[in-house]
Amino acid sequence: MTDRLTAYRRKRDFERTPEPAGQAGTAAGDGSRAFVVQRHRARRTHYDFRLEIDGVLVSWAVPKGPTLDPEVRRIAVHVEDHPLEYFDFEGVIPAGQYGAGDVIVWDAGTWQPGPGKGGETDPGRAVRAGELHLDLFGQKLRGRFVLVRTGAAGSAKEDWLLLHKHDEFAVPGWSAEEHPQSVLSGRTNDEVKADPDRLWRSGAPAARAAVTLRAREVQPDELAALDALPAGGGRWHVFGRDLRVTNLDKILFPGRPGEDPVSKRELLRYTAQIAPTALPYLLRRALNLHRYPNGAQGKGFWHKQLPEHAPPWLPRWDNPDADPGETTTYLVVDEPAALLWAANFGALEWHPWTSCVEHPQLPTYALVDLDPGERTSWEEILVLARLHRTAFEHLGITARAKVTGRRGIQIWVPIAPGPDFDDTRAWVERLSRTVGAVVPELVSWKWQKAQRGGLARLDYTQNAINKTLVGPYSPRPAPGAPVSAPITWDELDDPELRPDGFTIRTMPQRLAEHGDLFRAVLGQPQQLPALS
Repeated sequence: MTDRLTAYRRKRDFERTPEPAGQAGTAAGDGSRAFVVQRHRARRTHYDFRLEIDGVLVSWAVPKGPTLDPEVRRIAVHVEDHPLEYFDFEGVIPAGQYGAGDVIVWDAGTWQPGPGKGGETDPGRAVRAGELHLDLFGQKLRGRFVLVRTGAAGSAKEDWLLLHKHDEFAVPGWSAEEHPQSVLSGRTNDEVKADPDRLWRSGAPAARAAVTLRAREVQPDELAALDALPAGGGRWHVFGRDLRVTNLDKILFPGRPGEDPVSKRELLRYTAQIAPTALPYLLRRALNLHRYPNGAQGKGFWHKQLPEHAPPWLPRWDNPDADPGETTTYLVVDEPAALLWAANFGALEWHPWTSCVEHPQLPTYALVDLDPGERTSWEEILVLARLHRTAFEHLGITARAKVTGRRGIQIWVPIAPGPDFDDTRAWVERLSRTVGAVVPELVSWKWQKAQRGGLARLDYTQNAINKTLVGPYSPRPAPGAPVSAPITWDELDDPELRPDGFTIRTMPQRLAEHGDLFRAVLGQPQQLPALS
């Protein structure tokens, strides 16, 4: 199998392309075979016609696309085999990489080999012999097709012809270009190029290779299934995964005055509702879990090591730089069900790293933490936040704020790859010292909390590897289950704003009304300007 994919791997740099590196594949036990046709806009637009044969996707590039017109012959160039994980690859191959361009899953389904030349029905031997008859059962392509080699056998790119037979599925004049939507997402190449919704992790096992960037919303029947489970829990099928959830009526958050306490069932319901929105801030990042198995009224502790009993489908990252005694394997929330697993595991807070697992030493955000002291009032925190707002406006920098769900405010600044943690820490320190100099009576720069005289700290030290701030939309372990909620800059002037004013019971409605107010930090890499 390795030999079958050598040519494919040789052409690609899997540190840069999102395409899967591929694993050895085996046919499905029911004898079915998959096929996929991908519309690929590289230097020239073409259609990649791929058939599952002997554990790989045997592939042809069809410049004008397949057709149902039996009077038309299409040129098909036999290219290198692709891994089975490529079956649902839809996304953008970056510039400078082999095949750079956007790709959609134009058609997909199953196929069966038919008797070909000399009665041959084994598809591997038929391809080697230069003639393959096949029946397609796709969403666009159906009926009997034939692939025939017309050029010399054994060359790197053999010339073939692809044609449709005269049968009940034949359609005169049928053109692939008149059917431009993906059967996977319903989107066109232009839409995928503008906003990809999937990422493929090179080298990951097939079960964890595809990463959803645009997760679907939880369905009403999935929430109803959670509501119907008994108090002790059971199996919950959600986001395509079977989760074993437990102790659903257990109280995890005390109630606020006049409110009922919050159960584990409510936490899971909130997590399912918020996960598609929270996902982009967690993707490809190691996650530190703040666990409270006995609820927020009990003692919490940090849990970083993914336990051995975790289900095999959970995305994870093995830290190659872990010293003896340090965490070796982290949870990586690359799909909504993984966040639900964490919540069921007792994680009441979610703390993603500010660097991605591919480059753990290079942060993608600079963080500003407005940490109140014992004497700091909420109005004083707002003063500090507004001063930072002014500073970012002056610098022309994109940044977004969120209330912490406790007493403070945090600001995330998206940055382009390049600066390391020393650089971002120094930049944030200089920025915050400039702001703090305007209101020195509100700020202390002492490291020890006991030495700050109850004043606020503008904490730049969180800009370090494996030091994290709570993620957007994460609950906090306090009465009423408050949430670390993104806000608009204008809300800093709203007299009704409170740092813990949004809870898991109110956040879904706020999101429905206002959308994701943190979205601007995604896809906005920027250079940090020099500070005088």
